[in-house]
Amino acid sequence: MNVFVTGGAGYIGSICTEELLNAGHPVTVYDNLTEGHRSAVDARAKFVPGEPEVEGDILNAVQSARPDAILHFAANALVGESMTNPKKYFHNNVVNGLKLLDAAVECGVKKFVFSSTCATYGPPDKIPMTEDLPQRPINPYGESKLMFEKILRWYHKIYGLEFIAFRYFNAAGASKKFGEHHRIETHLIPRVLQVVLGQLPHAEIFGTDYPTPDGTCIRDYIHIVDLAQAHILGLQPGQTGFYNLGNGDGYSVREVIQMCERVTGKKIPAVEKPRRPGDPPKLVASAGKAIRELGWKPKFPKLEDIVETAWAWHKKHPTGYPD
Repeated sequence: MNVFVTGGAGYIGSICTEELLNAGHPVTVYDNLTEGHRSAVDARAKFVPGEPEVEGDILNAVQSARPDAILHFAANALVGESMTNPKKYFHNNVVNGLKLLDAAVECGVKKFVFSSTCATYGPPDKIPMTEDLPQRPINPYGESKLMFEKILRWYHKIYGLEFIAFRYFNAAGASKKFGEHHRIETHLIPRVLQVVLGQLPHAEIFGTDYPTPDGTCIRDYIHIVDLAQAHILGLQPGQTGFYNLGNGDGYSVREVIQMCERVTGKKIPAVEKPRRPGDPPKLVASAGKAIRELGWKPKFPKLEDIVETAWAWHKKHPTGYPD
């Protein structure tokens, strides 16, 4: 299939682009590079510099690419920033997303795969989390993604646009070529590895009094290549709906730090800090629906595999991408 990938210069989009190309799908990457990196775009893909604020830019790019499917990764995704600048999140994640949806309908695109998030649920009623849980986001980031999910339902009903929305848990790890480099890094594994690289003085543990075995938060980590494979499976015709993507196992903050120590062979100092507001004690996905309906099967479910691939990439690219 000819695939149009928004946000293909970002962490998740770059590796999904790589895997799509490996599977034989031609790819056009559309990205404005505010969050992504030009050198993270696979050389086999066609790159289109995006200007989503320019009227007609998204439509022109989609018309030119004539894709069979769109994978939509482009978004602002910092929870804390969304609490101080909600306008930015609703504008980019909803308004610009709507421009892309309208372009998809106008150009006769058959399939739309959306990068959603477990943040649409808010604090869960049960663990592991299934797709039928109430969605009560507690920040504008999660709310913006939920709004777009609702728009997708209506576009499917009214225009017949087939869609898949993947609700991610914690994407982590790297491929051999591409890895994680955010200009503002908030994710635990790369921040812990930055301590080993001498770029941060210590790791941070926010809250040690949670009702978990070691008192720190537990999260579900999914290898980025497994995440990419799910998106390729999502291109299958006839499938529409919402799917959680996670491993079904959780690891605490302390366990992640200990695994990073084991993989790197370095002692990693950590500083304990108060809880952050809004952090649930435990977030773990049930990905049974994706396994049953899409035939998805994670190849790298172990935390060790995730950390090893992340460390291999960060050792080769200690300062990340050059641009």
